[in-house]
Amino acid sequence: MKILIILPNWLGDTVMATPAIELLSQHYPDAKFTFVGSYVSIEAIKYHPQCEKTVIDETKKSSSRLLATYKLARELGAFDFAITFRNQIHSTLLLKFTGSVICIAKKSWHSMFLLSHTPKISKYTQHLAQQYAQLAMINTPSWNGQTSNLKLHIDAKKFDKPTMGINGGAAYGSAKRWYPERFAQVAKEYSNKFDIVILGAPNEIDIANEIESNLKSLGVTNYINLAGKTNIKELCAYIGGCSLMLTNDSGPMHIAAAYQTPTIAIIGPTEYKQTYPWMNEKGKIVRHDLECSPCIKRECPLGHHECMKSITAYEVVEAVRELKL
Repeated sequence: MKILIILPNWLGDTVMATPAIELLSQHYPDAKFTFVGSYVSIEAIKYHPQCEKTVIDETKKSSSRLLATYKLARELGAFDFAITFRNQIHSTLLLKFTGSVICIAKKSWHSMFLLSHTPKISKYTQHLAQQYAQLAMINTPSWNGQTSNLKLHIDAKKFDKPTMGINGGAAYGSAKRWYPERFAQVAKEYSNKFDIVILGAPNEIDIANEIESNLKSLGVTNYINLAGKTNIKELCAYIGGCSLMLTNDSGPMHIAAAYQTPTIAIIGPTEYKQTYPWMNEKGKIVRHDLECSPCIKRECPLGHHECMKSITAYEVVEAVRELKL
């Protein structure tokens, strides 16, 4: 059986789609998956044992995205069934253009007219991992509604000593980012117990360098700064091997959940009930319930960033203590 899966664009969303992919894998154990997605999504998912082919979707770069989408679809050909985890017209068209008979997408003004299965799935009452699983299993009456843990098929790194990972970035925007000096203050409190590894994407090097500078000023020396120096596979392996992750609501937060890495997630403007660390038994969130949150904005629309600014290093230190590591 050949199954086409259009992955979400964001790394974190892709990791939250892994329970749905695992459900498909279990229900169709002989299936071969073709994954289409962004570079980061493909890099995280391509190690799945049933992956037959991966394609980085670069149709957005074309002068005519519609034509590029059509050409990509014809190159891919028809599948036994196809599913998209994106709610976007070009992903709907990509499924349609492949000529696959069974095509699944969330209900939208475009999918309901073009595809065979377009269920209405509430995003307000379910975690995103549950939404993706429900979408994947919509054509499977025997499914009992259970959604498993997040899962990545990348081996965790083995550190010589207990290690704390710090992720101070968040690709979505500055509103989701806590402050470098506060990450450093928390790390200082636990630097006798953990070595420290600072992680981040190439565009988060400045944030990581600020954390490093603050660690230096606090007299902490047992750290390494790997921001911008790891690929996606290495990032996953490092996070999987950590004894503790301090992170914003971001891709690394979900990667940590996939490995059951004990995690403190500092959350401000996001809809946390849909994106908290899914089924991470030692995942804790630290957030303040303000009138203006969740605004779900890339930057604070009111200019005060109080949802993050009001979270102190002391609160996060206490949250780590409550994990009883």
